[in-house]
Amino acid sequence: MGLFDSISGQVVQQATSALSGGAQSADGNHMMQMLTGLLNNPELGGISGLVSAFQKNGLGDTVASWISNNTNLPVSAEQIQSVLGQGPLQDLASKMGLSTDAVAGTLSEQLPGLVDQLTPNGELPSGDLMAQGLGMLKGFMKS
Repeated sequence: MGLFDSISGQVVQQATSALSGGAQSADGNHMMQMLTGLLNNPELGGISGLVSAFQKNGLGDTVASWISNNTNLPVSAEQIQSVLGQGPLQDLASKMGLSTDAVAGTLSEQLPGLVDQLTPNGELPSGDLMAQGLGMLKGFMKS
């Protein structure tokens, strides 16, 4: 695992932990791996690329609600499949030992909250996940 994977994993782990109320189970770790894999997928281009993919597929209002400080609009597993395409979904499914339908279902439930957690000020991070992850690591070291 590279440095970027490790740092972005910390970012996703913190967001996943916040979404699940701090509980870290095997399912939580599984979900963290799935979300980290999605954000690290070079075909998508991180969170900015993910947002762009939703916008290009007619779901700009949906993804904008996740970034804003308003209520997150839902997304269906079918919409996730349409936005991400079979390549990234199949990659995640094979790494996780799950079907693409199961991955799309989990992402439809968790992705709105994750994007919301990664955009706390109602806007995309000004840096990349690497810079964000390094900032979080510095905060952990001070604790």
